[in-house]
Amino acid sequence: MGVDLRELIPEGVRREVELSSLKGEVIALDAYNMLYQFLAAIRQPDGTPLMDREGRVTSHLSGLFYRTISLVEEGVRPVYVFDGKPPEMKAREVEERVRRRVEAEEKYKAALEAGLVEEARKYAQATGRLTSDMVSEAKELLDAMGIPWVQAEAEGEAQAAYLTVRGDAYATGSQDYDSLLFGARRLVRNIAITGKRKLPGRDEYVEVKPELIELDKLLKTLAITREQLIAVAIIIGTDYNPGGVKGYGPQKALKHVKAVKDPVKALQAIPKAEWGDVDPVRIYEYFLNPPVNRNYKIEFKDSDPERIKEILVYKHDFNPDRVEKGIERLRKAYKEHLKGKQRKLDTWFR
Repeated sequence: MGVDLRELIPEGVRREVELSSLKGEVIALDAYNMLYQFLAAIRQPDGTPLMDREGRVTSHLSGLFYRTISLVEEGVRPVYVFDGKPPEMKAREVEERVRRRVEAEEKYKAALEAGLVEEARKYAQATGRLTSDMVSEAKELLDAMGIPWVQAEAEGEAQAAYLTVRGDAYATGSQDYDSLLFGARRLVRNIAITGKRKLPGRDEYVEVKPELIELDKLLKTLAITREQLIAVAIIIGTDYNPGGVKGYGPQKALKHVKAVKDPVKALQAIPKAEWGDVDPVRIYEYFLNPPVNRNYKIEFKDSDPERIKEILVYKHDFNPDRVEKGIERLRKAYKEHLKGKQRKLDTWFR
């Protein structure tokens, strides 16, 4: 779920932008975050995910294929960043996610049996499982599309943030705010769900636009450092200490950290009993120095239409006409926005 910093980010810092305003920019996308959004959103009216004739889920491939094409058509240069092995500190959060998924599956089945279709779909959106095979196939599809991806050492958002720090990406792309804690220069939210979206439980639609947050502007507005922001986040609660410190909301945490000034001392000023078995300083140090892959390679290539069709049409029963049209859209967008417009090669190799 990541840390919830939304309450601390004023409207002027958190601003809506048109997708077209990101034309020409490399966006380091949190691949797992994107794929889970596709698994949640791309479903039948009763909540059933898209599947091929063998019952294999394909919602993630559908979202990856068509959404990536839409991004390239707008001139965005997407680079997907995949999670590596999560740190041990995240074990509790991983277990909690599994528990919530199992609970959602039970409620989904009960709602279906009761004929509550709308309610069933709501619960179904929280049941998505991303297997290692699904991740491997997502990478294969990106290779076939000519879209680069980077394998992170550990946290994908830390790796994506590193790409912005090195100047190889303009911003990270994720629904979570964690990449800001890892030092991302900018964060773009809603990049996977841009467009009209139905409000849950209502026959109403809203326009969802990308949301751009710049780290420097956020820190200046709050009058704090990135290190202090990390301390605030830890007190509120992160994936490494879900729930945070009881009794501390975002504003109280911010006030506390600003009063103490030194971020480590601010964490240590809270009694150990309030942290339980969590070491807040260890989490703080992880956000400052996460393991990252420094030997990545970013290169946009021509797509391989036959390989795309092999994955989507022949293996997973996608509509051949729709896939063919998607391939044509991708090739046209590539020629207009990517081909011949890459940076000098030495800036893409690390």
